[in-house]
Amino acid sequence: MTTTIDRQTDWSAIGAAELADVIALRRAIHAEPEIGNHCPRTTAKLKAALEGLPLEIHDSTSTTGFVAILRGGQAGTGSNTRTVLLRGDMDALPMTEETGLDFASTIPGAMHACGHDAHSAMLAGAAKALCARKDELAGTIVFMFQPGEEGHHGARFMIEDGLLDIAKPDAAFALHISPNAPAGVFIGREGPLLASTDTFNVKIRGKGGHAAMPHDAIDPIPVGCEVVVALQTFIARRIPVSDPAVLTVTQIHAGASYNVIPDEVELKGTLRTLSETTREKGREAIRHVVAQIAAAHGCTAQVEIKPGYPVTMCDPRATGIMRALATEISGEGGWSTMPAPMMGGEDFSYVLREVPGAMAFIGVASEGTDPRTNPPLHNVKMTIDEATMAKGVAMHVAAAERFLSNGFD
Repeated sequence: MTTTIDRQTDWSAIGAAELADVIALRRAIHAEPEIGNHCPRTTAKLKAALEGLPLEIHDSTSTTGFVAILRGGQAGTGSNTRTVLLRGDMDALPMTEETGLDFASTIPGAMHACGHDAHSAMLAGAAKALCARKDELAGTIVFMFQPGEEGHHGARFMIEDGLLDIAKPDAAFALHISPNAPAGVFIGREGPLLASTDTFNVKIRGKGGHAAMPHDAIDPIPVGCEVVVALQTFIARRIPVSDPAVLTVTQIHAGASYNVIPDEVELKGTLRTLSETTREKGREAIRHVVAQIAAAHGCTAQVEIKPGYPVTMCDPRATGIMRALATEISGEGGWSTMPAPMMGGEDFSYVLREVPGAMAFIGVASEGTDPRTNPPLHNVKMTIDEATMAKGVAMHVAAAERFLSNGFD
């Protein structure tokens, strides 16, 4: 039998009750940022915040991430018993903070400029709130605390460690702060939310020589330039605008002298797409265009494509849950639908590849600021309105309870 949670539950009050502890935890994490898949100080702070709660802790073997499992008091073995996952990331960026905050980073060259300190603190606050409501829960909640989101594939490693198999989720939800949106507004969309993020490294080898006698050499530099133009032409003329791709060459390296033609030129860049079909089409184009142009000029080429994050694909049903809850938590105007996906990447995509779910942004622009001109994510001056984290806690709690009680109905 399905248990229905009262739709009049004051989610905002539940989030507000946790705010003081969430702010303190966020500041402690912010002051000691850690980069990559191994964030032991951050993990220790989060586990300390969860200490004493009725949670099963399971550690990742390849990262310092962990999952905390809460089994609700009404969870049974029937077909209506559900499991939901909530994700918070914990790693920082290799940047030097310039916010001037009292709790600014004390670690040179590291900063929480993407809000992961807030993400993990909100999730810990939600865990505390949901543990207090354990007897009312008709299912299981998996709290996933993961490092390595910033390009280190932390979610993939945790999945490979088997942490999603301990209590297999039926749905998954995540939040990401945005300093460029009004405080408390949730933003999302059905379908692709963020792009895949492959990188490529191309080496074109010719034959070096004197700059005054290029006819005696095979100059790889104009060949590399031709490759750049040809790749842009491929994107513009062979990729449909309805299923787009962005291919950007961000580095060109060759030579060390004014009067020497180098043997080799190296091109590096990124390919971003919103579907696996276009992703594979773009990968094949890189290989084909580079090989054919190099051969046409008597050069040889090597192409390395490093797979990045998959497309972050939001299930329409899960997005609908977050959309409905946004208005309950933040009132009319509490939800804004993104008109188009963003071409950035997110490794929650690995979870959404395994489990239907959704991710949404929550606006955290500080009062009195213009969201449009605030320092954005990945900026050394990025700050947030900490009070808004109460609404983030509320969304985690509400999404978990709503799914456990009603599923995707």
